[in-house]
Amino acid sequence: MQGVVDFLNGIIWSPFLIYLCLGAGLFYSIQTRFVQVRHFKEMCRLLISNKESSKGISSFQALAVSLSGRVGTGNIAGVAAAIGFGGPGAVFWMWVVAFLGAATAYAESTLAQIYKEEDEGQFRGGPAYYIEKAMGQKWYAWIFAIATIFACGVLLPGVQSNSIGNAVETAFGSGSMIDTGLGVFSFAKIFTGAVISIILGFIIFGGVKRIANFTQIVVPFMALAYIILAFVIILLNINEVPAIFALIIGDAFTPMAGFGAAIGWGVKRGVYSNEAGQGTGPHAAAAASVEHPAQQGLVQSFSIYIDTLLVCSATAFMILITGAYNVHGSGEGVFLVQNISETIGANGPMFTQMAIESTLPGIGKIFIAFALFFFAFTTILAYYYIAETNIAYIRRTLKIDGMMFVLKVVIMSAVFYGTVKTTNLAWAMGDVGVGVMAWLNIIGILIIFFLSKPALKALKDYEEQQKQGVKSFTFDPVKLGIKGATYWEQKLERNNKKSREK
Repeated sequence: MQGVVDFLNGIIWSPFLIYLCLGAGLFYSIQTRFVQVRHFKEMCRLLISNKESSKGISSFQALAVSLSGRVGTGNIAGVAAAIGFGGPGAVFWMWVVAFLGAATAYAESTLAQIYKEEDEGQFRGGPAYYIEKAMGQKWYAWIFAIATIFACGVLLPGVQSNSIGNAVETAFGSGSMIDTGLGVFSFAKIFTGAVISIILGFIIFGGVKRIANFTQIVVPFMALAYIILAFVIILLNINEVPAIFALIIGDAFTPMAGFGAAIGWGVKRGVYSNEAGQGTGPHAAAAASVEHPAQQGLVQSFSIYIDTLLVCSATAFMILITGAYNVHGSGEGVFLVQNISETIGANGPMFTQMAIESTLPGIGKIFIAFALFFFAFTTILAYYYIAETNIAYIRRTLKIDGMMFVLKVVIMSAVFYGTVKTTNLAWAMGDVGVGVMAWLNIIGILIIFFLSKPALKALKDYEEQQKQGVKSFTFDPVKLGIKGATYWEQKLERNNKKSREK
């Protein structure tokens, strides 16, 4: 199984996908005149605009749901893997893909807003919707939807729950070993998997509103607590910070693990963490109630900064400052840098746990276990919502009852299985899911740009209204030459009718 998955990853995560991720971010950055920089102040203003409706969630709730997908295991275990296999320079390339990816996130999330629909009393949208409506290629949209259901419903949840299980086992011990039909596993992992599955079931059977309400409380709290702890560790080692910056920048261009390893692992784990271009963030973006599609695009762009430049950087500095890492060479058991035991794998939370433990003894292992639970659990919730949205898309054509119930059972099973299976296999399967979605989505948003430039037209329209100083923004897709934005056409028609009646 491991060999098959590794073979697939070798194809999917070829240099072409690395260049595609960076190239798409650079392309949209240039086309939007670096929207991620110019509109930073507006992003912050929109965050506190907490408007929601019976059909949609607020911008902040949508940010929280998408952040729950972005801020997860990738921020703790993913950063460790980037350093462990790509060297410290991989952190620089994570920053690069985040900065450029913020423009990609604007584009895909704005597209999701433009082409969203109302479905059973709530907003739905995402790549499958905008691929069908903007590209006019329903077959391609179906491929994305099916791939996303499989990735977010089966492959990716296991990565998150696996890290929770490993962190709990490290913090509290494995307990007795139990022989099951799936193999021999520790009591700690079986118990953890069961608890996660039960709590997950309670929340996902409550619908998107319950997911949004849960994540808008948990995500800001857990991210802030994690960043504060990292800041404390950095302050205690403040004299080391200049040297760490120099190490990251220097190794980015003269990498100890090779240029391909540094940029490859930096981009792979960067995309895994912040999800820019992967096509997951647009699903939550489409669920928001906003006056103008560009507004949610800007909010989602800001989420990339929170994920990578804050949370991932916090992890990287903790690991590098304390020296709690190894850098693997090309061969088995070969290390370019070995600061800790060779038995400690890079594909897991151990680097981060050891970094905190070395500075604040007695805190690291337990804190990371709790932090990973909240980080990873909210990410699993986001994956469920994404898979649910794509099933809703397919159900528009195939009227099959019970599809949502089957998804709930499958994802709960995948979470339990992911908790107990081996770490390398869990991450490798997750990489397959991320890579396939990224290929399909990035190609899609680039084709859509050359066909009609809807995200760019929306941004220019929003900027023109800003210059006019309007208090209430409006969006007229017909006036802008954007076809297929039926929700916004109907909304404008309703508003015009109300104005005429007055």
